Amino acid sequence: MDAQRLKHSFDRVARQGDSVAMFFYSDLFVRNPHLRDMFPIGMSGQRDKLLRALGHIVAQVDDLPALVPFLRQLGRDHRRFGIVAEHYPHVGASLLATLRHFTGDDWTDDVESDWNAAYSLVAKVMLEAADEDALSRPAWWNGQVVAVERRRFDIAVLRVQPDRPLPYLPGQSVALEVPSRLRHWRYYSMANAPRPDHTVDFHVRLVDGGPVSPVLVRGTEAGDRVRMGAPIGTLTLDEESPRDVLLVAGSTGLAPLKAILEQISHRPVPPRVHLFFGAQTRDGLYDLEHLTKLACEFRWLTVVSAVSDEPGGHGLSAVLRPGDVEYGNLSDVVAGHGPWDGHDAYVCGPSAMVGHTVEQLTRLGIARDRIRLETFTEAQR
Repeated sequence: MDAQRLKHSFDRVARQGDSVAMFFYSDLFVRNPHLRDMFPIGMSGQRDKLLRALGHIVAQVDDLPALVPFLRQLGRDHRRFGIVAEHYPHVGASLLATLRHFTGDDWTDDVESDWNAAYSLVAKVMLEAADEDALSRPAWWNGQVVAVERRRFDIAVLRVQPDRPLPYLPGQSVALEVPSRLRHWRYYSMANAPRPDHTVDFHVRLVDGGPVSPVLVRGTEAGDRVRMGAPIGTLTLDEESPRDVLLVAGSTGLAPLKAILEQISHRPVPPRVHLFFGAQTRDGLYDLEHLTKLACEFRWLTVVSAVSDEPGGHGLSAVLRPGDVEYGNLSDVVAGHGPWDGHDAYVCGPSAMVGHTVEQLTRLGIARDRIRLETFTEAQR
């Protein structure tokens, strides 16, 4: 397999954009009509995922130590869609047909051999990972919503009881599917450390045009059912570190950090923890009341809230005192309370906020390897 020739071939194909994925899925479903029900009715998001995943695989095809973990996670993730070994040849045939179509006159026996070798490797690694995963856990967990709190018009906190224990680490996430949006899975972080009763909380913010969040925020009630995929994620606490902890949360990015905070509270001697919680307006600080109670309970915890826009909402803003909230971009507020060079940092929230915060923290002396983020792969988006 010639990695450079493979990359050149994909570059030519990828320039055709969304038509590549449309051709692939049309070919797949014409050849295999029985596979159509495994995919969502609306395919635009699925087409995006295909191209991103292919691009990621081709970019790392000559770096197997980096590529193999990605493929193994991809194989594990596909279990919840019902993908089994017999489906892989069908996918491979349609992929080759698509590549051949868009490569045109540049398609040669050598290029075809490269793609066959690459797909054989991908399928082998994914299937092995899926088979190993099936030995220790189900493809998904069934859950029942036992409580719903609507904190504001676009944010809800859901408590879910899984049908069996869900083994996860604080800071991790699971994909959720609701019955009215079958085969649409979206990732949400658990907002609590594991409990004896195995219930898990999710903080869900409505995303305009999203297939899942509007149902969870506006339409879900106690008694409703959901399905949950296997826990994933790298935003987990370094239990071996002796350093103090900095948590920076934007909006519902609070959820995994709140789980980590709960994990820390169970230590015999917790480190000093600073939690910064930011939103655009005061009423976006949907969990500040509970965080304030925790800060009063735990002497080792300091909570600082910040809003980036002028105040003027409803709900929480009516009960907060003027001194309770700082104004400015969250990353700037965090920087103003530094230095943080003696801390481990955990950051979660909107991508722009996360990027700015990482820049500020590295400038203030925190080594990049001590700043943990949630980094979903293309297989998980």
